[in-house]
Amino acid sequence: MSSPPRPPGVPGLNPAEIAREAFRRLATRRIAPTPDAYREIYNEIAGVDVLPPPAPPADPGAENVLSGFAHKLADTPGELAEFGARFNRAVKQRDWDGYARTLSQLAEKHLRRHTHPAMSLGVENGEAKLLRDLLSRTLTFAVASLLAGTPNLSGEAESLGAAVKVAHSEEALQEIAGRLKDLCYQIELKSGDTAEQQELLLRLFKLLLENVSELLDDDSWMRGQIAAVQDLIAGPLDHRALEDATRSLKDVIYKQGQLKHGIADVKATVKNMMMTFIDRLGSVAASTGDFHEKIGGFSERIRGAGNIEELNVVLEEVLRETKIVQAEAMASRDRMLAAHQEVQEAEARIKDLEAKLQHMSELVREDQLTGSLNRRGLDDVFERESARADRRGTPLCVALLDLDNFKKLNDTYGHLAGDNALRHLVKVVRDTLRSMDVIARFGGEEFLILLPETNVEAASAAMVRVQRELTKHFFLHENEKMLITFSCGVALRHPNEEQASLMARADKAMYQAKQTGKNRVVVAD
Repeated sequence: MSSPPRPPGVPGLNPAEIAREAFRRLATRRIAPTPDAYREIYNEIAGVDVLPPPAPPADPGAENVLSGFAHKLADTPGELAEFGARFNRAVKQRDWDGYARTLSQLAEKHLRRHTHPAMSLGVENGEAKLLRDLLSRTLTFAVASLLAGTPNLSGEAESLGAAVKVAHSEEALQEIAGRLKDLCYQIELKSGDTAEQQELLLRLFKLLLENVSELLDDDSWMRGQIAAVQDLIAGPLDHRALEDATRSLKDVIYKQGQLKHGIADVKATVKNMMMTFIDRLGSVAASTGDFHEKIGGFSERIRGAGNIEELNVVLEEVLRETKIVQAEAMASRDRMLAAHQEVQEAEARIKDLEAKLQHMSELVREDQLTGSLNRRGLDDVFERESARADRRGTPLCVALLDLDNFKKLNDTYGHLAGDNALRHLVKVVRDTLRSMDVIARFGGEEFLILLPETNVEAASAAMVRVQRELTKHFFLHENEKMLITFSCGVALRHPNEEQASLMARADKAMYQAKQTGKNRVVVAD
């Protein structure tokens, strides 16, 4: 970057010489040495264009302040740009320890080095003032907010931010640098303790899930839920992924609860019918016992009958009792047959409800937001398709695509617009590709498509076709048309290649597409 032109007769001066020349000119021109007059003369000698003071930045969240500080430093020429790049990496990786260490180095090295005699007079150039304001806001708002759980460290960060604002000497900045070093050390200790606690909690949670899973041999309807949570805690924890998994599990748990109540009602009905069945059998047995006793009495009366009339009376009673027993037996038989039919119907209902319950458990294989497969569902499909490809010797391709500028869309229009954009992409992919092609949500805005029995040229052409369809079918948000594009990496699976290796090659190709202009399809090596 070229230096600004200097006024005639003023060779290259260092800041101290410019300050002395400024005071000389103020005296020569008989101008009162006010800060504004001094600043004007100083800028005149240095050949700096006078710019209006920058508008105070908005008060965003802690991470936005840290990110904004990093981006502004990255756009600054010289060594500050390198610090900006380091801050950017720390924000992307959410490495607040690294961010704090870099901040300490910046305060110690750069601010102290750029302190010059003019600062002792209460005047500093615009770059130093901007850097001071950014550092003060970073400490006061961002760092203090991230340390809200530790009041003493949060208070120290706010105190440092206030001290940076009024520090106009090398001694003051050296004191701040020392305090900032100590704060960074305390943050590192606290972060280490927190990370260890989280690791212990995750290990405890994993043991609990494994134990519960072993106890659920007969409760297959819970397996999907447990597997989903195990997959979630196995990888890097992401806020959006946690929200999606929680929403999905809540929906499944609610629906499973309804089906469980239905099964419980049916089982209670079966139990009642079996009790009725047993009661009927008891009634039949009692009736049969009474009949046998009466038959024995009739036998005695027949032996003692003295004439035909007495015998006829006994025979009529025998016939009447026999008909009663026969009628009761037929009624009991009909009731038993009806009970048996009801039991069979109840068993069928139980099987149907249990099948639905199992299906509800399988829903956790789908991404709740887009309806595409989630990582667990993708693993199952990949295992099946890769085995088939190895068995038949047919090609299998994967395409890893990532929406371009998705963060900007979210920040500008909100997360609802971002969610709808993801749904729109999945719909276009499904409408464009074959029914045998499978799409799964691989990450936040990343999707992976499995293309069985497809060579790499055809797979690449299919992804280009999807890109063209996206340009034809605009995404609408509040009646505003938006063009959605994606960068894509396509990889052909090698014989017996593992899933992780194939995904890594596709991922590398996708990043090449991002770096070479976006909205491109790159074939992996």
